[in-house]
Amino acid sequence: MNASNGVLRGLMTAGVLTTTLALAPAAAAGGPAAVGAGSGAAEAAVATTLVFDKNQGDPTKSKLSVYQGKKLIAAYRAGSGTGVKDDCTRFKGWMPNGDWKIRSKTRTYNGSVIKGYAVYLQDMRCSKKTATRTEMFIHSEMNSDGSQGRTEARRWDGAGDYKSNGCVKLNPTDIKKMFRLLDRIGWPTHLRVVS
Repeated sequence: MNASNGVLRGLMTAGVLTTTLALAPAAAAGGPAAVGAGSGAAEAAVATTLVFDKNQGDPTKSKLSVYQGKKLIAAYRAGSGTGVKDDCTRFKGWMPNGDWKIRSKTRTYNGSVIKGYAVYLQDMRCSKKTATRTEMFIHSEMNSDGSQGRTEARRWDGAGDYKSNGCVKLNPTDIKKMFRLLDRIGWPTHLRVVS
């Protein structure tokens, strides 16, 4: 009887170790196996969050931050809009507050206005519910291959380039750093916009 209990305990221990080892790579990468694998505190410690904090004094000096759990990992200067704080004003107003679902991300976007590194966001109603903001991105100014172009729309010239049609806009160096960081620690599913 004791011998069979010892064998059973050994098999159970081996099963737990096998399961733990199988889940370890996914947990380290922040993959689906990590979700729900522990207590709420453990999950919050690995969750990656993007937060765009709008600067009331100057929308072109706002901040896009990357958090892992509650820990600030990186922060980048960012702009949204042309200085208009009405989030219902299309092509000029800054981005409405809320949780924006990330639809897709790419390093080679080739749209008519936005090119290169881009994070495509869901559509969202503005605060007054009078307009839906569409074609919203986190992006920069560059060619579709990520290089700097010769024309103003494709070349970053300085602080004035933080202005956008309402999207979150980073300088080219920062958006490339952000992509590398998020590829390493895990991409969030949403962008939280606050002011």
